[in-house]
Amino acid sequence: MPGAASRDTTALPLFPLKTVLFPGGILPLKVFEQRYVTMTKACIKDEAPFGVCMLTRGEEVVRSRGGGELAFERIGTRARIVSWDMPQLGIFHIRTEGLARFQVRSHSVGSDGLVIGEVTDIAPEPAREVSEAFRPLARFLEILIERVGKENFPSTLALGDASWVGYRLAEVLPLPLTIKQSMLEINEAEVRLTALAQFLKKQNLI
Repeated sequence: MPGAASRDTTALPLFPLKTVLFPGGILPLKVFEQRYVTMTKACIKDEAPFGVCMLTRGEEVVRSRGGGELAFERIGTRARIVSWDMPQLGIFHIRTEGLARFQVRSHSVGSDGLVIGEVTDIAPEPAREVSEAFRPLARFLEILIERVGKENFPSTLALGDASWVGYRLAEVLPLPLTIKQSMLEINEAEVRLTALAQFLKKQNLI
């Protein structure tokens, strides 16, 4: 279950996607729908984040006038745009970084289809060093980073941080999105690492 959330709510534009963004994670996006192009421009101008929530119903891209109703998980992660490019008019290529988790208390949909959430931030989980029992997971992650490419990970590696290791493994392993979402909602690093270790052992990877 998620940790304690602040009682104060703030308005946050939401980008429901068929992915899960974890704190500290890197998420590149191609933005071309007008509602999200407008959102991206505002976020760049104001140096403001937007929220990423896992899409559970509906499509990422509106293919018809009505577009259908979107449904998404209530626990998501703030995304900060760290770099951007506009290769052609009306299309953004952005690189984002995951910040704090949040919980959506309510939401509304603007005339342009952009979802605005009233959200409360979730407190970071308690800091933990990777214990001896989970060192094999940190070593396995180190190998993965070398194989996948360091450019797909944060510039600063934190292989001794239990939360960081768990988040990075959860995002790169071939887990169902519902399991990735559950990994996001856990608020204890060693609980997350225990679940990931069970998966890796079943696959004979550690």
